[in-house]
Amino acid sequence: MTIQIVEDDKALSDGIAITLSDENISFKQEYRIKDAVSGFKNYGSTLSLIILDINLPDGTGYDYLRTVRSQSNLPVLILTANDMELDEVKSLTMGADDFLTKPFSLAVLRARVNALIRRSKVMQSDAGVSASATGCGAPSVGAAGFSSSEAGCGASVLRGCTQRSAGCIAAGVAPLAENGSSLIYNLDDMVFDFEKLSFKKKGEEIFLSVNEQRLLKLFLENKGCILTRERLMERLWGEDGTFVDENTLSVTINRLRSKIDDGKEDKDRTDNKRTKHISTIYGQGYRFD
Repeated sequence: MTIQIVEDDKALSDGIAITLSDENISFKQEYRIKDAVSGFKNYGSTLSLIILDINLPDGTGYDYLRTVRSQSNLPVLILTANDMELDEVKSLTMGADDFLTKPFSLAVLRARVNALIRRSKVMQSDAGVSASATGCGAPSVGAAGFSSSEAGCGASVLRGCTQRSAGCIAAGVAPLAENGSSLIYNLDDMVFDFEKLSFKKKGEEIFLSVNEQRLLKLFLENKGCILTRERLMERLWGEDGTFVDENTLSVTINRLRSKIDDGKEDKDRTDNKRTKHISTIYGQGYRFD
């Protein structure tokens, strides 16, 4: 496993490497955006995570984040000395997976990094596991984090998932693949392949961060269900949710919305309605239709 640290403060960069030091982890330490971009081109395919400072000598980390997100879904943890909500929102909106304000506890940094790596591994290792039950998905253990013992909303209501009308409806997003080891969803003009971690809309690739992938999988496996914010926080971040600002969930949902929901009239539709899959159910949570 290789982690790229992009931080111009050499002492801090070394401290991060020491804190995260493990026999199974190697580090690539870069101190300028130019070097980070060059390194990404050379060894990007070997990376498991990027820890990125915003304030760098030759520009802002946002420039590098934009470059990474145009080519990869690699987890990115942002570091900044700017203690402003706007910076956090901007980072998450641009596709960062997590955000830490300096000065920070090394224990918190370690917890955040471990959580990102763990979620990334789960997405890759369990991407091919599909839900086999009816109703609202009754997900098996996988990237979405549900256990096989939790029934889908169509049978008994999932804790934190409320029913709509007579029950949650899962029609319309069944996996395309006949082989149960694959998990490919077809929705309107979009194809979500969680086995290959490939997500396309109208044939064009959509780059999703790890959190966006997990959130999308949660929604697809629970189509028609209202999922509470508390449940989503628990499923996306688990015990690590203690360190996560609730605003992070709102930003992640809005970013996913911007990628799969047009937000404007679709000229290709004949019913003159907007394409909208993620709905906010005020006072209750969110529903994917």
